[in-house]
Amino acid sequence: MNVLIKSATIIDSKSNFHNTTQDILIEKGKISKIAKTIKNTGNYKEIKRDNLHVSQGWFDSSVCFGEPGFEDRETIENGLKTAAKSGFTTVALQANTHPIIDTNADVAFIKMKALNHAVTVLPIGALTKNSESVDLAELFDMTTAGAVAFSDYKKPITNPNLLKIALQYASNFDGLVCSFPQENKISGQGVMNENITSTSLGLKGNPSLAEALQVARDLYLLEYTGGKLHIPTISTAESVALIRQAKQKKLDVTCSVAIHNLCLLDSELYDFNTHFKVLPPLRTQSDIDALIEGVKDGTIDMVTSDHNPLTIEDKKVEFDFADYGTVGLESAFGALRTLFSTKKTVQLLTKGKARFKAEENTISEGKKADLTLFNPDTKYMFTTQNILSKSKNSLFLNKDLKGEVYGIIANNKTIL
Repeated sequence: MNVLIKSATIIDSKSNFHNTTQDILIEKGKISKIAKTIKNTGNYKEIKRDNLHVSQGWFDSSVCFGEPGFEDRETIENGLKTAAKSGFTTVALQANTHPIIDTNADVAFIKMKALNHAVTVLPIGALTKNSESVDLAELFDMTTAGAVAFSDYKKPITNPNLLKIALQYASNFDGLVCSFPQENKISGQGVMNENITSTSLGLKGNPSLAEALQVARDLYLLEYTGGKLHIPTISTAESVALIRQAKQKKLDVTCSVAIHNLCLLDSELYDFNTHFKVLPPLRTQSDIDALIEGVKDGTIDMVTSDHNPLTIEDKKVEFDFADYGTVGLESAFGALRTLFSTKKTVQLLTKGKARFKAEENTISEGKKADLTLFNPDTKYMFTTQNILSKSKNSLFLNKDLKGEVYGIIANNKTIL
């Protein structure tokens, strides 16, 4: 694949061309030349776009595609197309399928389904067999098949001893253990954040205490065992404070935040719209302020779209019975740009790569082309027209977003 990108502003703090407008020549999937003007002598395809910006390919640490088992929600094929059009060149794929991805054969299946695609898939294996929090899954076997981390997705590890053993065992082969931050005994039947809104709507509340307790427990265990822990999608001010403290103690812990938890308040639920039913739930303004502060000072290591396509049967039911989750890939960049500068947004979308063993390629001559192309300033209202997933359950519908993705160039392929 040969292509010439014309007058693109490069956003890549690790590149010598950071913040400059250049032409980029890509030959056979590698960047062969970067200069102010490059003549198209080879008659290659030219890419010209309004206000074109180019950065390293973006990474998302938590997406679900449903396949195998829930193909009515989403397939790997269409999911990867959605990721590409949303600017992501690498995604870490959760194990919450049917059957659960808990053996090396399952991991190999995912790798095979995603072969020869522009987007690289990094499978996350289940931490416990069948994600039941009883016995550890075949962690080392899955690592050899290509799993980059282990997680039971939104199912908390109820038994602290199991997490202790998992951290000790996985540290033998540099494995990354993920633990969802919620204490089920405290969250109980809660379906949204416990606060004024939940009381006025008459919905059962899930207090921030449920998250803080679990985070505190997991960090104590990590301090005892050593190893590597990732806490996905935190949502409360207390969690940020606890993780900041743990990092000062030099514990090997990282965490992420779902983009919608940075943008939206629990008051969005005033009309019982199940699109806003997510886990962890939308919280209060003081939580959002603490999360944004955590993102800015580096306590929170990465953001995620927490992309989880669900069918109308899963969502268009009474609020208590609706499934948790939202699609997020398509709105990720546009939502972040309403909060952060272009440079900060790109940094957040490329930051988690090292933790999940994703390949990092700077925008420099001779490097593999792994690029996202975008315009950071387009303003638009997000509608179902913008959703490429099979399922349309987005909580950003009819919200004003900023920034448009043109596509990606990765794995010797161009998707625009």
